[in-house]
Amino acid sequence: MATNRGPKARIMRRFGEAMFRSPKYHGILERRPNPPGQHGPKARRGKKSEFGKRLEEKQKLRFQYNILEKQMRRYVERAFRKKGVSGTILLQMLESRLDNLVYRMGFASTIWAARQLVNHGHILVNGKRVDIPSYECSVGEEIVLHEKLRQNAHVVEALNYCPQGLVPGYLETNRDTFSGKLTSIPTRDEIPAKIDEQLIVEYYSKYV
Repeated sequence: MATNRGPKARIMRRFGEAMFRSPKYHGILERRPNPPGQHGPKARRGKKSEFGKRLEEKQKLRFQYNILEKQMRRYVERAFRKKGVSGTILLQMLESRLDNLVYRMGFASTIWAARQLVNHGHILVNGKRVDIPSYECSVGEEIVLHEKLRQNAHVVEALNYCPQGLVPGYLETNRDTFSGKLTSIPTRDEIPAKIDEQLIVEYYSKYV
């Protein structure tokens, strides 16, 4: 299973942003406001080069969607081949991943927990069990959490930390039936990823 197994809290501190709803990461930047490393408060962030800015933004995007570099390049290649704004198309494809939609709907408090739900066969798409996190959902497909997981403590906690108001507008959810669906292809303004996708397009333009 290809996934990010690194120190997640440390990575968030490096990016200066707590990216997920899990209470485990609440207040992490207030508790430890300095960048990670042995020098702690004395550490200074040097001025980044243009390449450094693009590289960091690309790494930030990979971390948020929990994808590896090889996967990322495939998504970028597809985005470049499609008509339209490449950066927006890239984000739209990543948003339509099954593990991401499970997270956005509130069934998991992190993208890693959402990936685990999918991998273990706890998610149904149009009534069929789908255990591929990268499965790209189409508009109108129904996503349902399996009955045996609906009282799971982690799922209940995740839903408590994701009130209905936090679910993006391009998703329709029903908390009573633990289901939801992608109702439309999200616009860039609807995608809640704090990313400058143009920097990512510029980074890969030399390699793709």
